[in-house]
Amino acid sequence: MTTNRPLKVFLCHSSNDKPAVRDLYQKLRAESWIQPWLDEEELYPGQDWETEIEKAVESSDVVLVCLSNGSINKRGFVQKELRFALDVALEMPEETIFIVPLRLEECTPPRSLRDWQYADYFEGYREQALQRLLISLRRRAVSLDLKTEAPKPVPLASLPNKLTLSNGVELLRIPAGKFLMGSTKENKEAKNNERPQHSVSVPYDYWMALYPITNELYNAYIKSSGGKHPVAGWERKKDHPVVNVSWNDAMAYCQWSNNLLKAELPVGWNLRLPTEAEWEKAARGTDGYEYPWGDQFNKNKCNTYEGRKGNTTSIGLYSPQGDSPYGCADMSGNVWEWTHSLDKSYPYKDSDGREDKETTDVIVPLGSSGSSFMVREKRDARVLRGGSFLGGAGSARCAFRHILDIPDDYDFIGFRVVVSTILS
Repeated sequence: MTTNRPLKVFLCHSSNDKPAVRDLYQKLRAESWIQPWLDEEELYPGQDWETEIEKAVESSDVVLVCLSNGSINKRGFVQKELRFALDVALEMPEETIFIVPLRLEECTPPRSLRDWQYADYFEGYREQALQRLLISLRRRAVSLDLKTEAPKPVPLASLPNKLTLSNGVELLRIPAGKFLMGSTKENKEAKNNERPQHSVSVPYDYWMALYPITNELYNAYIKSSGGKHPVAGWERKKDHPVVNVSWNDAMAYCQWSNNLLKAELPVGWNLRLPTEAEWEKAARGTDGYEYPWGDQFNKNKCNTYEGRKGNTTSIGLYSPQGDSPYGCADMSGNVWEWTHSLDKSYPYKDSDGREDKETTDVIVPLGSSGSSFMVREKRDARVLRGGSFLGGAGSARCAFRHILDIPDDYDFIGFRVVVSTILS
């Protein structure tokens, strides 16, 4: 049964950090479902500071430990508050959100707090930081059956160029505008399905994942859904891209992520697979590069067959030298990446049905003997991008299109996500 009382939040801080903490207190107080506790507001003349603060910590649902270089290195009452909060935390069930380290500036949290994921409340990014903090506080309130308000929409203009979601996915802003998609007829390596090269406009900003989804990130979905991780021994390569995922698997991950992260995303936006156009623009920029870093292949800038790795590698291993113009990593090699787009010929038009979920009739040959017999087959063929550790330089080009049916999954196929408008 839902309890009609506010979530009690204690603000542990150093006196030097009063301005930032006072600002946070006022913002938390504006949330009707939160009751923050700040010493200068709650303590009155004649009260015993130490006794009252210990009582406040003990009765709190969450303790926000506000950290700065000054508070970490300063001896005093803030250290006593922290030690008492740690003692209370030891009595909490595992996975309880009770202590939340909150960095007010770039600093290294003390060893005693390194078991907890910290949040940042830096000047200039406090609105986004507050939204992320409210997500954690809301989860704590729900675990206690406390009543909360619906999350407020996040204004698009407030989002920074780099966006880090609470599940750990990092994304980079790709600005709206035109870019060159596909390959020219003079390009001898290009396949017919890459032509003609043409100008495509993406009429909105979007945020492309810095890296492909990793084994560790995918495991959070597996734990929630009760499935089996597709990579045997994934624990030994947590930071490698997840593989053996079909298009449907990737779509299911996106749906699960949207349910988890809906409070963090702007109204009318969601987390999904990128379209071909979104993927290619993020990979090559507006100058039509053959590879994310330029027009010349370099085996030291990506994980392809030429590097003889023979398997996936850690995300970011070839960063920043192999990054795209916008800073996205691993867009050449490592793993093929699913896109949302159906296999359709160029020029690219997002209004021609290539982003819907319907199947496509295609003509396929019978056998490999050169027979002229053809049949019509019902397929739902999607486009993959980026090449893999098994493929060579040619398939790692930004414009190369690899086509597979959506039931397929292989040990060289993964995916990355984008945050953007919902596809119609």
